[in-house]
Amino acid sequence: MIFVDSNIPMYVRGRAHPLKATAQYLLEQAAVRGEILVTDAEVLQEIVHRYSAIRAMEEINPTLKYLLRFVDRVFPVEQEDVLLAADFVTRGAAGSSRDAVHAAIMRRYGIERILSFDKDFDRWPGISRIGEI
Repeated sequence: MIFVDSNIPMYVRGRAHPLKATAQYLLEQAAVRGEILVTDAEVLQEIVHRYSAIRAMEEINPTLKYLLRFVDRVFPVEQEDVLLAADFVTRGAAGSSRDAVHAAIMRRYGIERILSFDKDFDRWPGISRIGEI
């Protein structure tokens, strides 16, 4: 099982960027290999938040639909996830609160791999980041 971070579909759907082709390749190859791809509701929220912040409202729904074509499941963010994320953050283990939520959900579901360009995940014990060809 591989967790898909928000930056992957945003690079694929976004304007020209050096990571665009890599993001598309990594996502498509995981799907071709039959990997179970998952994400969480916070990733969906991050997409909405980012495009709202840059006033690119027309990108929200297409990017969400793109991601949802690939993922097999979207995990909810539950109280226990937020409490564990808060523990990560207060102990200084998290790069960001959003990363901490993802890491908490990954821990709850036993997910060890994440498809992301966010190198902060390289510091998380028990998480292996897939972000290069």
